[in-house]
Amino acid sequence: MSVNRCVYLFSRLQRHINARTSRITSGSCHVASGSSLLHKQQADSVVHSRNVSSKSSPPKPPDTSLFVPVSLKNDNEAHGTVGAELTQPLDKHEMLKILNRFYKRKEMQKLAADHGLDARLFHQAFISFRKYVLEMTSLPADLHIILSDICCGAGHIDDIFPYFMRHAKQIFPMLDCLDDLRKISDLRVPANWYPEARTIQRKVIFHAGPTNSGKTYHAIQRYLAAKSGVYCGPLKLLAHEIFEKSNDANVPCDLVTGEERTLVDSEGRAAGHVACTIEMCSVNTPYEVAVIDEIQMIKDPSRGWAWTRALLGLCAEEIHVCGESAAIDFIRELMYTTGEEVEVHTYQRLTPFSILDHAVESLDNLKPGDCIVCFSKNDIYSISRQIEVRGLECAVIYGSLPPGTKLSQAKKFNDPDDPCKILVATDAIGMGLNLSIKRIIFNSLVKPNLNEKGEKQMETISTSQALQIAGRAGRFSSKFKEGEVTTLHRDDLPVLKSILSQTVEPIEMAGLHPTAEQIEMFAYHLPDATLSNLVDIFVSLSQVDGLYFVCNIDDFKFLADMIQHIPLNLRSRYVFCTAPINKKQPFVCTSFLKFARQFSRDEPLTFGWICRHISWPLAPPKNIKDLVHLEAVHDVLDLYLWLR
Repeated sequence: MSVNRCVYLFSRLQRHINARTSRITSGSCHVASGSSLLHKQQADSVVHSRNVSSKSSPPKPPDTSLFVPVSLKNDNEAHGTVGAELTQPLDKHEMLKILNRFYKRKEMQKLAADHGLDARLFHQAFISFRKYVLEMTSLPADLHIILSDICCGAGHIDDIFPYFMRHAKQIFPMLDCLDDLRKISDLRVPANWYPEARTIQRKVIFHAGPTNSGKTYHAIQRYLAAKSGVYCGPLKLLAHEIFEKSNDANVPCDLVTGEERTLVDSEGRAAGHVACTIEMCSVNTPYEVAVIDEIQMIKDPSRGWAWTRALLGLCAEEIHVCGESAAIDFIRELMYTTGEEVEVHTYQRLTPFSILDHAVESLDNLKPGDCIVCFSKNDIYSISRQIEVRGLECAVIYGSLPPGTKLSQAKKFNDPDDPCKILVATDAIGMGLNLSIKRIIFNSLVKPNLNEKGEKQMETISTSQALQIAGRAGRFSSKFKEGEVTTLHRDDLPVLKSILSQTVEPIEMAGLHPTAEQIEMFAYHLPDATLSNLVDIFVSLSQVDGLYFVCNIDDFKFLADMIQHIPLNLRSRYVFCTAPINKKQPFVCTSFLKFARQFSRDEPLTFGWICRHISWPLAPPKNIKDLVHLEAVHDVLDLYLWLR
């Protein structure tokens, strides 16, 4: 990518950042509280059911590797010398022999297992108990007397067990409340978390079809005709689009995203319609119509919980769901749990696209209307640079660019009078942007993904992903009425044909996530545990039926560990940890840490403070590294707005 390209993107970033900073006043930043805090939570209420799903399984044993022993205070004066006065002082060497014999007895190990201590916990508890007995100058009188009796031959070594278990429950408090913790983490009937939605009989309409089939259009028409409505989309761009479309149609509509709240009423009254990112939808507000876009994302390993929450919890007379046909059967099954029927409307693609029999092979063969799709930012930079070397202009779109910059690049590419006729993009074009593309060219068919453990791995794109991207060619509203799809490299073309010829795998599970209320109840039982440890134990003990899975919590735990040393109440800590930040950006992580520290000290984050932190005004970028830093600066400003 040339310096000119950097400067151009910088100008767009600068304009977008200016818009952000103009909204940051000289007031202070506070983590949302009161009613606004509830919008930051990932569920509005928790109602626990004792009903067990037909697909439920017996309680699974806890992952005891997550049980962190609590440190006990060694108060040598607490017990006095009553035990020694009633018996005699204890010989530490003799005590060591007795305790080691106790540890080796199979009967004690089995008895401990019956009380919830597996081999790992038994060993940890014994090490702590032995250290406690040998290092304390005065022991509780009852324990001292028992040990003295054993030394004198008047007691049996097994008599130590009750005192050992008492100590074990002190350092592992979760042993005494496992049943309560299991009830709190029982996720088998999530429909019952939303009692207000269960009091109405909702009508669920599924608009199913591929990209460019008009499915969302029909749902939005019903949304605009309703007296009140909520649109829930996966991207800020989509929420903005519906916000503008509603107001252009003289339907007053508010905008709610994590970073932005725009009320169209000059006096600040809420409009009857609202367009929001799906995480921000309210499940307490009644609506006539709700639209849930891209429902297939209910299976997303990180964000799927938000679609589950919206589908089960929205208080709307009509729920219009838009997405792939592969989700129809699953949504029907999910709605059986609420007693609601699903009406299905199917749509066909409005314009065809064909898979070419030849690859592009060289960038010299590019044509106006081409879009090269890459799955890494490095490939974006490399290919755009090679295109510019050939004297061609190209637009660039990738995920970490601010929404305004993406829109400006899309506008540049779509403008018939602009010399920019080629687009280089990631799969970020798959949603939220209207693009005039004739031919989609896959630079690669391998994409980095997170597996079930949250580990990054390279995988061939799925049929669903390939169709989502390929469907951007030949849009109904563009000048290209027929689309074409191919690859840049010859060897990839037969693989692409094979991927696109397959049927999209049906969706089988929906995501769930522990709520702030559930974690608070956990903390009540385990007050000394860290937030990261609380979440780990919650997931370990959680029970879900065959319809659900617990979403990946690695990002949440990463942030929890980062701010663990900062004194915050649990609710504020939870809110900070749900912040949508890019943990790969050191500058963003450092800023997040500073925000949390300032908040804990009750010190305001003023406009001047923010400007000093980001070194405002910003210098134009001279290279790719500078451009990446500007993206990080924008993310920091977004984080500030999200926390307001």
